[in-house]
Amino acid sequence: MSAQVSSQPGSAGISAALTFLFAVAGGAAVGNLYWAQPLLGEIAASFGTSTGAAGSLVTVTQIGYAIGVFLIVPLGDVVNRRRLIPAIMLCSAVALAASASAPSFIALIVSLAAVGLTTVTGQLLTPLAGDLAKPEQRGRVVGTVVSGLLTGILLSRTISGFIGDLFGWHAIYWLAAVISAVIAGLLAKALPSDPSRPAMPYRTLLSSVFAVVAKHRAVRVTLLLGATVFSVFTMFWTGLTFLLSSPPFSFSLTQIGLVGLVGLAGALGAQRTGALHDRGWSVYATGAGLALSLASLVIAAVGSTSLIAILLAVLVIDIAIQAVNVLNQTRMFSVDPTARSRLNTAFVTCNFIGGAIGSALAGLLWEAGGWQLIMLGGIVMMAFALTVWAVFRKMLDVK
Repeated sequence: MSAQVSSQPGSAGISAALTFLFAVAGGAAVGNLYWAQPLLGEIAASFGTSTGAAGSLVTVTQIGYAIGVFLIVPLGDVVNRRRLIPAIMLCSAVALAASASAPSFIALIVSLAAVGLTTVTGQLLTPLAGDLAKPEQRGRVVGTVVSGLLTGILLSRTISGFIGDLFGWHAIYWLAAVISAVIAGLLAKALPSDPSRPAMPYRTLLSSVFAVVAKHRAVRVTLLLGATVFSVFTMFWTGLTFLLSSPPFSFSLTQIGLVGLVGLAGALGAQRTGALHDRGWSVYATGAGLALSLASLVIAAVGSTSLIAILLAVLVIDIAIQAVNVLNQTRMFSVDPTARSRLNTAFVTCNFIGGAIGSALAGLLWEAGGWQLIMLGGIVMMAFALTVWAVFRKMLDVK
């Protein structure tokens, strides 16, 4: 697969073919974070540990991811990404193979931490897409790439459940390792060379992430919103695995994975959401997304024994939260074009710290009070995010 695109950011735009490759590669990478989610019960049984303890696999993968985003993604502002991105994806393939062959639960935890650390390709490709896009197409292009990431998140649960039922949980990690290696080769051929950029010592580069966050108040508010929303999102989906695998549902791995297909509407919606930023509607669309997310949690709490209510809640929360995520990320890229990788580092690191907290809370709240307590926690957190938006919405109006 090849694609011609100008190497000068924003000059000629980015082709549809390259945008599609970015979306597929990003989705394949970020999906690695979620293979374990519908398999927690089977993994726990295979190692003789509790389901609550198995939930730590999601947490440690996301912590590794947050660390990887902070340590690796800033390099996208100074290093040639044509070499960096395929190399990182090959490292991810090695970590996935180690996870597939892990001989113990502790070894699996360590391997999945390495998967998280190295599966940051999507967060290098997203700011690169923002660099290559023309200003008038940036929201749409970023929305398309992010929708690919979201599709990877959602399909990973379905594919993982299906493969897990047929061949066991090890098989999905072997498959993911092969896919990562193949996509690394495609990217090595298709990525354009970066124009030369000023060199910066690595320590200075990392510290500048904090500097750019401190410089812009809109960035700080966006980071708080993003972390809170993603914490709720992860708490919801981790708790959903526990709910669907228990009575009255008692779903199989494949059935749990199929529920993730309902959330694909969120990815499709995200592809269009970036255009709202291009039209100047970002702030109010963010508020609408937060309100819809809150409503979906109420639906899930009230209809906890109804599959129709749960599926409706999945549909609404995915559309709403992914729309908020795209708008937040596009807003970040508009703040400082010279620091898009570092801004994306701050954004994704905060999101996945929030996600790690959410997955950990899901396990604790499930054992303390089940699904209802998880939903109550999500409602409180989403109400907080909506309050933050209402108080600070004027400063979020970044063109």
